[in-house]
Amino acid sequence: MTQPTQPVQPDGSYLRAVSATTERAVAEAEPIRSDFAGADEALRAEVERWVDGHAEDLVALSRDLHAHPEEAFAEHRSAAQAAELLRHHGHDVEVGVGGLDTALRAESGGNGPHVAVLAEYDALPGIGHGCGHNIICSAAVGGFLAAATAVSATGGRVSLFGTPAEEGGGGKEHLARAGLFDDVDAVVMLHPFSHDIAAHPFLGRRQVEVIFHGVAAHAAAQPFMGRNALDAVVATYQGVAAMRQHMPSTDRVHGIITDGGKRPNVVPDRAAALFYVRSAEPGSLRDLAARIEAIAHGAASMTGCGVGLRWDNNPAYLPIRHNDVLAARWAEHQARRGRTSLPRGVVPEYLTGSTDLGNLSYRLPAIHPMIGLGDPNLSLHTEEFAAAAGSPAGDRAVLDGAIGLALTTADYLVDVDLRQAVRAEFQAAGGALDVATYFD
Repeated sequence: MTQPTQPVQPDGSYLRAVSATTERAVAEAEPIRSDFAGADEALRAEVERWVDGHAEDLVALSRDLHAHPEEAFAEHRSAAQAAELLRHHGHDVEVGVGGLDTALRAESGGNGPHVAVLAEYDALPGIGHGCGHNIICSAAVGGFLAAATAVSATGGRVSLFGTPAEEGGGGKEHLARAGLFDDVDAVVMLHPFSHDIAAHPFLGRRQVEVIFHGVAAHAAAQPFMGRNALDAVVATYQGVAAMRQHMPSTDRVHGIITDGGKRPNVVPDRAAALFYVRSAEPGSLRDLAARIEAIAHGAASMTGCGVGLRWDNNPAYLPIRHNDVLAARWAEHQARRGRTSLPRGVVPEYLTGSTDLGNLSYRLPAIHPMIGLGDPNLSLHTEEFAAAAGSPAGDRAVLDGAIGLALTTADYLVDVDLRQAVRAEFQAAGGALDVATYFD
């Protein structure tokens, strides 16, 4: 065996330049201001006192989830720990709602306007909470509990939804199709990140498995009697690579070959690849998916193979449609905690991924602000991010985030003008989309 060579490490100069430019833009960014009054100072103080007074419980929940990561649809312990804390504070909790064993719901208040606070708690294979869902869950639980202490003064209603399997499983879409959000007026949640940002773009995402069927033959004796399914996969992969230079800069397509045959001396009669397709708008995501299909069918024609495409074994993710009116209230409350929530475009918008919160944001007004963990060079889905999510910076994010979610919820419930502006923005952006059938 020859001595293996080592991969060439990517040059970091571009990333360093982007980081330097970003930090200059962060330093120069103007704070976000809201045009609405929201809740009064007495209610704000009550919410802050509640969170600060129960900080130990909320941080303990975050640390516990961080120490016991569970993957999508298997978050039984995590859901149980969240439910236990909710019950400890006097709330009834339903676990196993919407047809998902690890989904949960708690509710407080009357029959007025209804805000749902969303919790995520699934982890990643191998690196645990490298997306910081322990923070998302604990901040959401704290935000719900704090808002519930003040909800009687608002005449409204607040719910907590534990939404499983954000990492690829589309738990929020499953719950939406089960009708759990039918009577909700707005949803709020947060996500840990490298920076504090009021509204950061997340891309829509679809998954497609492309399967080619050819004709097996002896690769040496009678190759002319075969039709090579692996050639079709390779042609598809190369076709996607060629397409990348003709896509919008926001779009992404990345894939792997999942089946390339069994033995070199047999022409492969089956081969397959799996692609993730991402785009910044629902319409462009639909167009990009059609282009992938055309490439696959072209590869099938070139090689004489049959082809089948399996789209979205789990629900597709739409990009987030942020509600800027409501996000401005979040920014105001984070300023009270010494955080500056940046406006869009200060942090490069290609530093992003996808989330099933996007699906809800095309059904009703939604916010998904990012809360920083103190290191501008952190990257999601890494061991370094997982470590930060279980650090004192992560603990602070839980408490600041809980206050932000609770106060933003209270603002919506008490301020009629704010509610009208939130709804008007949502309608001006196109209103509700039939998400379940959009890609049919």
